[in-house]
Amino acid sequence: METFFSLFYLAALILGLCLGSFYNVCIHRYLTGESIVWPGSHCPGCRTPLSWRENIPLISYIILRGKCRSCSSPISFRYPLVEAISGILALLLAIRFGPGPDFFIFLFFFGLLTIASFIDLESFILPDIITIPGALLAFGASFILPIPWQDALAGGLLGAGLFLLIQWSYRVIKKQEGLGTGDIKLMLMLGALTGWQGLPIVVFSSAVLGLGASLFFMGRAKDSKALQTPIPFGPFLAMGGIIYILWGETIWMWYLG
Repeated sequence: METFFSLFYLAALILGLCLGSFYNVCIHRYLTGESIVWPGSHCPGCRTPLSWRENIPLISYIILRGKCRSCSSPISFRYPLVEAISGILALLLAIRFGPGPDFFIFLFFFGLLTIASFIDLESFILPDIITIPGALLAFGASFILPIPWQDALAGGLLGAGLFLLIQWSYRVIKKQEGLGTGDIKLMLMLGALTGWQGLPIVVFSSAVLGLGASLFFMGRAKDSKALQTPIPFGPFLAMGGIIYILWGETIWMWYLG
């Protein structure tokens, strides 16, 4: 039995790394407006098609030393970073849920969150093509996951409603944008995925992570203009949702003593 789970964890890690390579395709081609189906994998600089040896997650980046084999243009560090994150998340899900539908369902949603987060980091956009279908699918997943559909519905509406209220407050009181509409739609998805019980941890942990990142960049800022650089909140919301899905029950048990 121990051997079976060891092999399952290894398979989950490899699957996550391979999916990370696909996530990179989705991120890059959304940002450039290309189709994710055609053409095949190629260098963004010289457009040279990539061989299978150049498409091995993490390993190819190391072998190529972060440069295209044909034109020597640098390969964005985002590629191995996304692959590594995807692999680690898949392994953590395997350890948390074991083989079963929960593992595959949450693996799918972690993929959506990863793609949306890196698109948001580079463009300050959370794509509707991810958040809206993701919210509907998250509600549908409640009929398979151990989350009552009533809790999923309440979580989605409460989460989105809370962020809509925050957005409205910023516009009315401070006369400025506080949260983007994409964050509201992402909360609709996360609330449906975690249920209303997960909202406190999702919101609190994302706020703490976002504050920590803001303080970090403020500490590195060299002038007042750099201090005003905006930071997208979507990735931190995604991390908050991931934290709850992986360790939410443990956190609640610790908090309640």
